[in-house]
Amino acid sequence: MNLEHKEREKQALQFIEKVTSEAAEVQSAVLSAILERNAHTEYLKRHGLNGRTDKASFRQCLPVITYEDLEPEIQRIANGDTSPILSAHPISEFLTSSGTSAGQRKLMPTISEEFERRCLLYSLLMPVMNQYLPGLDQGKGMYLFFIKSEAKTPGGLLARPVLTSYYKSRYFTERPYDPCNVYTSPNETVLCPDAHQSMYCQLLCGLLQRHEVLRMGAVFASGFLRAIRFLETHWRELCDDIRAGGLNELVVDAAARRAVLALMPRPDPALADDIAEQCRKESWAGIIARLWPNTKYIDVIVTGTMAQYIPTLDYYSGGLPLVCTMYASSECYFGINLQPLCPPSEVSYTLLPNMAYFEFLPVLHHDSDEDSAASSSSDQDDNVAKKKIKPKSGKSKAARVPDPSELVELVDVKMGHEYELVITTYAGLCRYRVGDILRVTGFHNSAPQFAFVCRKNVVLSIDSDKTGEEDLAKAVRSATAGIESSYGARLIEYTSYADTTTIPGHYVLFWELRSSSPIPKDVLEECCLAIEESLDSVYRQGRASDRSIGPLEIKVVKPGTFDQLMDYALSRGASINQYKTPRCVKFTPIVELLNARVVSSYFSPRLPKWSPVRPQWANSNGVH
Repeated sequence: MNLEHKEREKQALQFIEKVTSEAAEVQSAVLSAILERNAHTEYLKRHGLNGRTDKASFRQCLPVITYEDLEPEIQRIANGDTSPILSAHPISEFLTSSGTSAGQRKLMPTISEEFERRCLLYSLLMPVMNQYLPGLDQGKGMYLFFIKSEAKTPGGLLARPVLTSYYKSRYFTERPYDPCNVYTSPNETVLCPDAHQSMYCQLLCGLLQRHEVLRMGAVFASGFLRAIRFLETHWRELCDDIRAGGLNELVVDAAARRAVLALMPRPDPALADDIAEQCRKESWAGIIARLWPNTKYIDVIVTGTMAQYIPTLDYYSGGLPLVCTMYASSECYFGINLQPLCPPSEVSYTLLPNMAYFEFLPVLHHDSDEDSAASSSSDQDDNVAKKKIKPKSGKSKAARVPDPSELVELVDVKMGHEYELVITTYAGLCRYRVGDILRVTGFHNSAPQFAFVCRKNVVLSIDSDKTGEEDLAKAVRSATAGIESSYGARLIEYTSYADTTTIPGHYVLFWELRSSSPIPKDVLEECCLAIEESLDSVYRQGRASDRSIGPLEIKVVKPGTFDQLMDYALSRGASINQYKTPRCVKFTPIVELLNARVVSSYFSPRLPKWSPVRPQWANSNGVH
C-alpha cells in the first residue's frame, strides 16, 4: 500500500472518529441544512414551518409519516411536476424500494448529490476492514454485482433499485483506482442486463483469477448462495471455457464477451483440471475455500431475515468469517459496522450522524401484545438463543399513530431499548418511518450502535421480498375461494415457513383442510399459483424475472395438526386464553412437528405474472 493510500485511509478513520465524537453537533447541523435548503418547498410550507429552521419548530410542526402519507406528492413528481414539492433540489430519479405499497414497489425520490453521500460511506468500509485484516490491497475482491430492470415514470424520471443506479453511474464505472477495491468482475459483466449471462461471466472471471481472490461477496446471503448453486450446475461449461481459452456461445452480450475474453489470453487446461477436481467431489462442503484458497472472508448481509442462510453459508465456505459491513436502504444510507469480524449474531451498526437526521420511535410492548407473543413464543425462544433478540422484538403495536413528541434524538437513545428508525433526508423525506426495528447495543464515542432486530410487519422473506401477515392472509383467501365453492373444502387453519434448505429458497404453507370430496392435484397446484399471483410485485419479480425465489409449496397436513401445535405452545408456557395460531413458524421443533404430519405436497406449476412496465404509477398512456 503506497503512502498516498495510507494517508487516505488515515483520513477516513479520523473522519469516523470526528463525526461520532460530535454526533449531537453534526445532527443539529444536518437538520438545519436540510430545513434551510428546503424552506420554501410545498411540503414544509403546508405544515406551517414558514421558513423556520430550528429544531423546536421542526418537532412541533412536522408529523411522523409513512410512505402512504407521501404518495400523492410522489405521484405528482412521477407524473412530471417539477415544482419544489419535497425538495428544493431537482429530483434526479426514483429509487425503487423492496418495500411495497398497494402491491407495487415504493418510489423513493432522490437527488444527484446523494451519490456523494453514498460514496462517502463506501469509502469508509475498507479502511475499517484493513484494521482487522491488513494486506487486502495485495489481491482482489470477487463480488457478484447485478443490475435489475428499470423503467421511466410518465414524467420521464428513471425508477430503479439503488444499486442499479449506482452501478450505472460514473461513480462506479469511472471510479478511481483503489488497491483495496479491485474486483475480478469487469464493469461490462456487472452491467450485462441478462442475469444468467452476467452470473456466468462473473463466475468465470472469478475462477480465472482464483488465486488472487482475498475476499468474496454479494449484497445478500441469498444472492451469494444462488451463485454457488449456479456454479454447481454450470462448472463443467466453465471448465470447458477455461480449458479452451474461449467463451460459451450462450453469452451473447457483446461488451461482456469482449471483457471476459480479454482476461483469457490463452487456454489453461491445468487450471480447468484443478477446478474440475474440486467440483466433481461428492461433497461440496468447504467448496469456496477449496476453489478460492486465499479468501479471508465473505462480505454479505446476514442480519435480519438473511440470518436463516448462515448454516448453508458455513457449509459451503468451510467456516470463513461472514462480514456485514454496512446498513443502508433505498431511502438513505445509515451506517457501518466498526467491528466487521464479529459473529453475525453480534453485528451492530454505528449510525453516521452526517448521513441524515435520525430520530427514533420507542417500541412499546403493551400487555395487549401478549397474545402475539404467546402464539409464537417458541419461535422467539429460538431467536433469543441464536440472535440474542428480546422475546417480544417486533411485536409492538407499530401501526398506531405516534405522537411526534415521543421521538428520541440520535444521542438520547438508551442502551438495550428498541426503536423504530425515523429519518429526515436532504432529498425531502421528513420524519419518515423506515420500518426497521433496531436495538441499542452500545456507543462509539457519542454515536449509538444498533443491532437490526426485524423489519416491521414482515413474516416471510427469501430474498428482497417482504411479505406481511395481512398480505399472506389476503393471498390465502383468494386461493381458497375456488376450492370452497367447487369441492366443499374449508381451510381449518394454516401457517407458513420460509424454507431456505433449497436454493433458491421458497415459501411453504401448511394447510389443514376439511373437504366433502377429494381435491385433484392440479387444483391444489393452481392454489399455489393463485397465492403467488396475489403477492406483491417484489415477490413476483423474484419468481418470474430474478429467479431468486423458488416455486411456492403447499403442504396439506393431517386433521388435528394445529391442535397439536397449540398443545406444544401451551406446554412451553403460552396462555390458552391468548393463544392464536402463528402465521409464520421458524422454531425447528415446530417445523419438524408440522412436516411429520404432512400427507401431500404441491408446488406452483408456473411462474406468476410479472411485468416491469406496468407499475402503479404508470398513467393511462403507459410508461415512457
